[in-house]
Amino acid sequence: MAGSWWMCCRRFGAGFATSGLPDTLRCFGRRSACSSASSAGRPPWSSAPGSERRPLFPAQSHSRAPDLGASVIRRHPGSLLYPTLQTCGCRATHSDAKPRDPFTLAQKDLASLYDDIKKELFVATAELQYLCDYYFDGRGKAIRPIIVVLMARAMNIHSNRAGDLLPGQRVIAMISEMIHTASLVHDDVIDGSDERRGKKSINEVWGERKAILAGDFILSAATKALARIGNSAVVKVVSQVIEDLVRGEFMQLGSKENENERFKHYLEKTYKKTASLMAHSCKAVSILVSSDPEVHEIAYQYGKNVGIAFQLVDDVLDFTSGAEQLGKPAAADLKLGLATGPVLFACQQFPELHALIMRRFSSKGDVDLAWQYVLQSDGVQQTTYLARRYCEEAIRQISRLRPSPERDALIRLTEIVLNRDK
Repeated sequence: MAGSWWMCCRRFGAGFATSGLPDTLRCFGRRSACSSASSAGRPPWSSAPGSERRPLFPAQSHSRAPDLGASVIRRHPGSLLYPTLQTCGCRATHSDAKPRDPFTLAQKDLASLYDDIKKELFVATAELQYLCDYYFDGRGKAIRPIIVVLMARAMNIHSNRAGDLLPGQRVIAMISEMIHTASLVHDDVIDGSDERRGKKSINEVWGERKAILAGDFILSAATKALARIGNSAVVKVVSQVIEDLVRGEFMQLGSKENENERFKHYLEKTYKKTASLMAHSCKAVSILVSSDPEVHEIAYQYGKNVGIAFQLVDDVLDFTSGAEQLGKPAAADLKLGLATGPVLFACQQFPELHALIMRRFSSKGDVDLAWQYVLQSDGVQQTTYLARRYCEEAIRQISRLRPSPERDALIRLTEIVLNRDK
């Protein structure tokens, strides 16, 4: 596997623009070691003296803030390159008690989520009603409303309030799932998908035109619910999500000739299509309880970093899981002409992939050939590693909040995101 190896990724910092990822990229070579991350100060809310700190990733130390461009690369047994983490300022737990399961902790607030969403979507036309309700069957992961609910409770406690949700915060949890589902309906039309969550897609059952209208109607209902919250700052923040979804979809239709630009393009698209919704929803619930911009930024950064990690893991699963686990055919991204993280990393070891990427795997045999190159490379491992680094930054950010079961559940959620198999 001759040839230079590189990884381009974003530098973290407190002053990121809320509409995108940081501008600075760090690219480093296969045999060169990069500078280590600078030491970060202790978060304002730390563990009680004598309490154990159980690391999220047991083999790694967590005493410094992570910098995606600051890693030491070593040769892994089996001739694979595997990055060794520097220490960072992330802690998995902040008390002796085991963190509560995020899904259990959010269950009470989300018990009637889908029923309430269906009420928002109520229309007299039976067919449109059934179309809109089709994906709100409780079979989704509901990861976005879970994050929003936990973030809202953590923010409320941090702001010296009771942990119970404010009415507007719960509405934002509903809106996050509605926007996400509308994007799935539209994605299935664009991609020509015939299956979603283990059953036929809306466009497959009712056709593309009705599917598009159903997605539009869900978005309109979400917009009406957003307006009822009556907070202009929240409306502005959540509205950014819809713009980002459209821009991200346009980015996915394009590609870049230059390899460095290609990876930057991939991360920016990942942010806009997946992470923006999590980031801005988290920020919105923080706005409803706090006027402190620093607190808003903590919420935003957590959602952004978890969202990017979530999509990176999803891209890995496209190569490591079958249709039974994903609810969609394996290698779906390759078949759609998409070069995700595993492919982009593999291209550094197999330059032959460049031509396949540029023609979007459109020639006969391209998908199978690209699949083999990825499996022979360390693309899956490197993408998984990058997802881990984003999760570490999410932990670093959320650890700045006052301790609470919900805050620790959000920390636990990063581990679930990394270890999921569907």
